[in-house]
Amino acid sequence: MPWSDQGGRRRGPWGGSSEGQGRINSPWGRSPGNDSGNQGPNQNDIEDILRRQQQKFRGMMPSGFLGPKFIILAIVIATFIWLSSGFYRVQPNQQGIELVLGKYAGTPKEPGLQWNWPAPIGEIFLPDVTRENRIEIGFRSGVDARTSTRRDVPEESQMITGDENIIDIDFVVFWRIRNAGNFLFNLHNPEQTVKVSAEAVMRDIVGNTRIQDALTECRGAIETAAHEQLQLLVNEYQAGIEIRSVQLNEVDPPAQVIDAFNEVTRARQDRERLKNEAEGYRNDVVPRARGEAAQIIENADAYRQEVVNRAQGDANRFNSVYEAYKQAKNLTTRRIYLDTLEEILSNVNKVIIDDDVKNSGVIPYLLPLPEVHELFSNNRLIKNTSTKGENN
Repeated sequence: MPWSDQGGRRRGPWGGSSEGQGRINSPWGRSPGNDSGNQGPNQNDIEDILRRQQQKFRGMMPSGFLGPKFIILAIVIATFIWLSSGFYRVQPNQQGIELVLGKYAGTPKEPGLQWNWPAPIGEIFLPDVTRENRIEIGFRSGVDARTSTRRDVPEESQMITGDENIIDIDFVVFWRIRNAGNFLFNLHNPEQTVKVSAEAVMRDIVGNTRIQDALTECRGAIETAAHEQLQLLVNEYQAGIEIRSVQLNEVDPPAQVIDAFNEVTRARQDRERLKNEAEGYRNDVVPRARGEAAQIIENADAYRQEVVNRAQGDANRFNSVYEAYKQAKNLTTRRIYLDTLEEILSNVNKVIIDDDVKNSGVIPYLLPLPEVHELFSNNRLIKNTSTKGENN
């Protein structure tokens, strides 16, 4: 034992001899029951205790426990367990990113069971690529225990329009991860990059838009243009981000002049309302007037055609009479004369009879008796000399 001196004598661990006295000393140099003995402990008891513990430990261990074969087997088992810990599962909403010795190698892993070198050689990242993230620009919103809160950020929301007016725009950008590898390693702070890029794109678009257009009909066009330009910008950065949409939350004039802008807006709305009413009245009156004008023109054309046809008929009848007149002038002249007399005398309240009939005292029975009596009494009978005149 190491406590033996060169002479083979056993010495205790505190330098005392274990031979001679046969007494048991405590480690503090006192013998039990005796305050004046030697100061060293009893080495025989200590050696016996250590010897018994060593024998007990060796009895518990199997034969050949510390042999080379057992060490190799232990190393193989430990290596297998270590390599098995490299298996991992990629969920459907994730992409697996593997690092080997701190270097990104390969492409993002698809959902399913995958393997990579365990730590400390390898490292795994599993970002969620389906979650839609939200970035608020121009304001910050939150939810208290009972109500939602909203705080304006003027340094982000106030912008200059194309006609040199100030406008306050609050908008939201929705994005998600498209390529997890680019998202994790190409940019130091991807979310801050999207925020700054979106603000720059919006300022550029608003700077080319008049304030009235931005407040009214161009909101949709601004959202579409901001979405497209922001996607192109993050693609140049190879950020691995997909811009889902850009939504304008509030577009208002600054709070200091919003009342005046509202008055102007109401005046423009009244103008548009009156304009629409006038357009509606015009659309009602003009077609009706055109229809009436077309009807008048058609009636005039019909009257013209009627007059022309009647005149043409009269002309044709006259030509026919003229042709008959040329064939028999005397007969035609007499016929015209008689037709004219008939037409003239048809409405005259007179009776014309021949002198011979008058002198004979015979009155045509076609005349009513009261009228004949009245004719004779008033001497209204007219001598018919028309035949004689024609014969002459």
